Amino acid sequence: MRFTDRGQAGRLLAGALPQFRGRPDTVLLGLARGGVPVAAEAAAALQLPWDVLPVRKLGIPGHGETAFGALATVNGRVVRVVNRPFVDALLELGIQQSALDEVVRLEQAEVERRAGAYPGPRLTLTGKTVIVADDGMATGSSMRAAVEAVRAAGAASVVVAVPVASLEAQTPLQQLADAVFSLFIPGQFRAVGSYYREFRQVRDDDVVRLLGTRRA
Repeated sequence: MRFTDRGQAGRLLAGALPQFRGRPDTVLLGLARGGVPVAAEAAAALQLPWDVLPVRKLGIPGHGETAFGALATVNGRVVRVVNRPFVDALLELGIQQSALDEVVRLEQAEVERRAGAYPGPRLTLTGKTVIVADDGMATGSSMRAAVEAVRAAGAASVVVAVPVASLEAQTPLQQLADAVFSLFIPGQFRAVGSYYREFRQVRDDDVVRLLGTRRA
């Protein structure tokens, strides 16, 4: 299964979530940056308000694509999720705690920068059903941080919605979120981008443009 692009994936995702269409107690958030085009299309199809949720992976020094955790920020609060057994294993391999702390410092600065760069106002999450969308989940670390951040912001329930996910990511999130919707869970998971025909990098100006369209 391959999606044409993130926009098509968002429309297909909305088709799997008809029970949320037009509900006044429901909002949709897209993980920045790749989840924002997905969220924009899904929210339009479901007639829901939507917003952006900045996240950042915490990558191993020298191997940034492998995450030992993630950060997410909602309403000025940064939530950190760390895979503690993995971190302990990294320390045993000789990676210094100071090097991991520096990754956290740099990524927290970046997630806060993004939060400030994306135009508001932000949606109120207190007492809401919040659908959190991304373009896919490989390890699920960013989504776990996002769910924790949304709960900390007072959401009544949290629903995870993605076009594609690994079983490794899907299973623990089913314990953390109130519901998890994944259109496709391949048996042999590859990189998220391999399930899209077009998977260009989403930039800050793309996020700002889509947010502006929403308010228009």
